[in-house]
Amino acid sequence: MNFDLNEDEEMLKALTERFVTNHYDHDSRRAFLNEPNGFSATNWALLGELGLIAAPFPEELGGLGLDATGIATVFEALGRGLVVEPLAENVVLAGRLFAQHAPEHLIGEWMDSLLTGEKRLSLAHAEAETRGRLPWVVTSAQINGDEVVLSGTKPYCIASGGADGFIVSARTSGDAQDKEGVDLFLVPADAAGLSANTWHLADGSIATSLTLNKVRIPAGNRLGGGIEAIDEVEVLAALARSAEALGIMERLFSETIDYLRTRDQFGAPLGSFQAIQHRMVTQYAAIEQSRALLNLALVSWDTDQFESAVYGARAYIAEHSLTLGHEMIQFHGGMGVTDELAIGGGHKRLLVLSRWPESPQAALDRYAGLLN
Repeated sequence: MNFDLNEDEEMLKALTERFVTNHYDHDSRRAFLNEPNGFSATNWALLGELGLIAAPFPEELGGLGLDATGIATVFEALGRGLVVEPLAENVVLAGRLFAQHAPEHLIGEWMDSLLTGEKRLSLAHAEAETRGRLPWVVTSAQINGDEVVLSGTKPYCIASGGADGFIVSARTSGDAQDKEGVDLFLVPADAAGLSANTWHLADGSIATSLTLNKVRIPAGNRLGGGIEAIDEVEVLAALARSAEALGIMERLFSETIDYLRTRDQFGAPLGSFQAIQHRMVTQYAAIEQSRALLNLALVSWDTDQFESAVYGARAYIAEHSLTLGHEMIQFHGGMGVTDELAIGGGHKRLLVLSRWPESPQAALDRYAGLLN
């Protein structure tokens, strides 16, 4: 089977790689993480100018309507660059969720700014008692005529520093664990009664804990959809995260190969020792297996097997990427865990990618369940 990219996909890949080459090195990445929102506002605006923010959105709304191969191509390149701008969470997840379910008047009000990167949305769904992505929504929505009153807490709003709005899941009926009775609402970041406290994930990115204290929004801010809508969009987000993780694995492996070829121990390069060669071969095999599973997902696009193939790839990559990271750190010794090398930062990012929004075992269970 031919897995070569077509001309448009090659151009998209080259565009993303040029962005990485021109704007990223290890020191600049550390500086971006220390900015107020956990990434570079200048880079975000540039991604908008390049069309990479708009690319995953549907063509009828002004995007490129990227398919699975296009999304994987972009995110693998971003992963190799260890890019910190939150395209997966703000665009592929929250942005597409908004685009697919927002009423026409909200599309007209927000869409152009979302395409250019002038505005960002974050998903506020997971709650304190949530386990993985199992249904659990306690946050309430009381619909009173032409307004909705929201109350509750959303402590795990990922990539939400400086977001202009939140897509909040809230319950209109039923019990906490029910899939039914949950709706999605657009809450502007400056809404009265909404308070936000930021905190850092293991990779240095910024998340937000939201408290909604009788937040009043127009009834027209009801998006429709619910947990099933989130699950549907999460498939492409899982693909994007898996492709990013694969790119990071390739980056860590490549840098370690260079290190082993130049670092001498006992009068010989570390890479000349057979035991180390065997361990590196094992990790090379893991990268190739990860790519094969990702390719299986890509060729399953627009078929009934796509969702299961994505979660099969995610289950494998999430688990084996951490093992690869541990190995690359060990080969570098104590320096591998410091901020002085990309190895440590890349591994921290792999840790977040492998555990959010669910563990590798949960992804494997989801894959198995989809097959039955």
